[in-house]
Amino acid sequence: MSAEPAEISTIGKGAPGRRSALPAVWRALKRAPPTAWFGLVVIAIYFVVAIFAPLLAPYPESEIVGGAYDPWGGDFLLGTDQLGRDLLSRLIFGARNTIGIAVMTTLLSFTIGGLLGLFAAILGGWTDQLLARAVDILMAIPQLIFALMLLSIFGSSIINLILIIAVLDSTRVFRLTRAVAMNVVVLDFVEAARLQGEKLGWIMTREILPNILPPLVAEFGLRFCFVFLTIAALSFLGLGIQPPTADWGSMVRENATLINYGDVTPLLPAGCIALLTVAVNFVVDWFLHKTSGLRDER
Repeated sequence: MSAEPAEISTIGKGAPGRRSALPAVWRALKRAPPTAWFGLVVIAIYFVVAIFAPLLAPYPESEIVGGAYDPWGGDFLLGTDQLGRDLLSRLIFGARNTIGIAVMTTLLSFTIGGLLGLFAAILGGWTDQLLARAVDILMAIPQLIFALMLLSIFGSSIINLILIIAVLDSTRVFRLTRAVAMNVVVLDFVEAARLQGEKLGWIMTREILPNILPPLVAEFGLRFCFVFLTIAALSFLGLGIQPPTADWGSMVRENATLINYGDVTPLLPAGCIALLTVAVNFVVDWFLHKTSGLRDER
């Protein structure tokens, strides 16, 4: 058997490997560029706000606490919306709702697309062709328009939103997983595992998956951004996360009339969306550079 399987089989085996992982991660972080550190800090802040939203928000998510469009300051740091709900509180709860749904959708998308992509690469033949052609058909339809149509038919509940976007987005994950896995299934150590009688699940998780993780991890960050923006766009159009649940996309729509009066309040949730997207892309760019094997010029 070639050297590759021996290298893979030592990953994560025993306590010493786990102990040495943390120092390696810390060394990589110390050499990370400022953009990567900026992205990591922003992502950490967003997730802390999302997790502890009930403790950080000054008011409940949907409670009417003032008049319509009260100005900034006083009891309402960022003013109120069209119903008199505190905007700062809704921004904080919007982080939990928007980011949480985007993470769950992306995880489900990778579970569906990743498994199908691995099956297509390993089994090949008619299974590969059937799955690939089905994915081509779905990808030929504009994703946002298809999502709008399906949500109009099945309703705009959170479960439907997650399932529909995850299935539509899994087509991109399938294409990437299939492409990178097909470069691995033809290698000697995979063929040796087959000749040894290893089962399909073992080959997928122990031989192929460890060798294709870097591009998949990078793609996870990019797909999260696309899913995050898709959910915000659907909410802005009225078919995403439904009121009274706080969501950054719907908050832009609800307060858009203030733009006519020179009020920048609608730009706050839009800025939250843009900042997180930029931060995730900074981290993904750094990770891709690290896993590519390229070295920085000194």
